[in-house]
Order: sequence, then C-alpha cells, then structure tokens
Amino acid sequence: MGVTIINGALSRDHVHMFVEIPPHVSVSDFVRRAKGRSSRKIQQEFEHIRKRYWGQRFWGRGYFSTTAGNITEDVVMAYLDRHIGKEGFSPSA
Repeated sequence: MGVTIINGALSRDHVHMFVEIPPHVSVSDFVRRAKGRSSRKIQQEFEHIRKRYWGQRFWGRGYFSTTAGNITEDVVMAYLDRHIGKEGFSPSA
C-alpha cells in the first residue's frame, strides 16, 4: 500500500500509530487492512486468543485519526513516548 509506519505505542486496550499514508490510500482502507492482518497474525501465533475470539471481532469497530499538519513530528513522537512510559510499550523497546 505504500504506507510507512513511523512509530507506535501499544497499550492495554488500544494502539497508537504514527503512519505516513500516500494520498491515493484512504485512512479507512489502511485501518481495515491493518486490523484484519494483525488480527489474523495474532490469532495464528497465540492459540488461546484464537479460541477466545473465534467467530467474534478481535479489534473494536472504531478508530480515531487525525493529521499532523499543524504540529511537528517531534510533538507526535513525544506524545507516543508518554504512552510508552505509562502503561504501554514500544515494539522496538
């Protein structure tokens, strides 16, 4: 899709992602594919999760998205760092 994941933070009940999406890709299409593929991968790797969510939605139906047009990349990165320190973790940490 040409999407670049710049940074992210995983929390107990949600995921923060800072992504760069090309203009020809809609945000909703990216989110749909990301949720679908990550759900499948997680359930393949962890059998107990697959059994628990069989026939159900793994991810919630909604999402929130905004642009970083009025703020700098440093502000977004600081926001993600705060979430890593409180309750979540970074896959690269």
